[in-house]
Amino acid sequence: MFTGIIELLGEIKGVQEEGTNRIFRIAAPFPEAIKVDQSIAHNGACLTVTEIYAVEDQTEYSVTAVEETLDKTELGQWKVGKKVNIERCMQIGARLDGHFVQGHVDTVGRVERVEEREGSWIFEFSYPDSFEDLLVDKGSVCVNGVSLTVISAASGRFTVTIIPYTFEHTSFHALAAGDSVNLEFDILGKYMYKMLKGRGVL
Repeated sequence: MFTGIIELLGEIKGVQEEGTNRIFRIAAPFPEAIKVDQSIAHNGACLTVTEIYAVEDQTEYSVTAVEETLDKTELGQWKVGKKVNIERCMQIGARLDGHFVQGHVDTVGRVERVEEREGSWIFEFSYPDSFEDLLVDKGSVCVNGVSLTVISAASGRFTVTIIPYTFEHTSFHALAAGDSVNLEFDILGKYMYKMLKGRGVL
């Protein structure tokens, strides 16, 4: 379980095909050691650390993305040099500054518009219409692992505002119109929707 509050930016150092899987080698300046079998969210997709390498001044490690993950996220587009948002799983007893994020990407969205607003940025995203019942104005959404508040939600589109800190300390500063992003919708909204639909309310 994650919160959608990004800790740091990692960089893809290597990409290796292994059957239908893809192994990514990632460098990230973690403040303390990580370990094999640890769950870490990369652009919002939960991946397990499979190997750790001894490198000066930073941590380098490998994760494996299976075919299912590559098909349902934008991880299949990752290349060496790409920067990705990284968050380790939440600790019991810690403050929950974002919202409940599972690290299970629902779908891939697309950046439609980026507009600077004198110190903040408006991002508009498009996404498959089949998910529109899971987004509401002022609700939560996770974009590339970042917990954000929906400013406006319409059929197949939504907008968010990005503050300077988030813009500078996540991969949002590198996003442009046409780029793909990982989307995870609020788990509470998903359960509520399923419950109401099962009772014939929807």
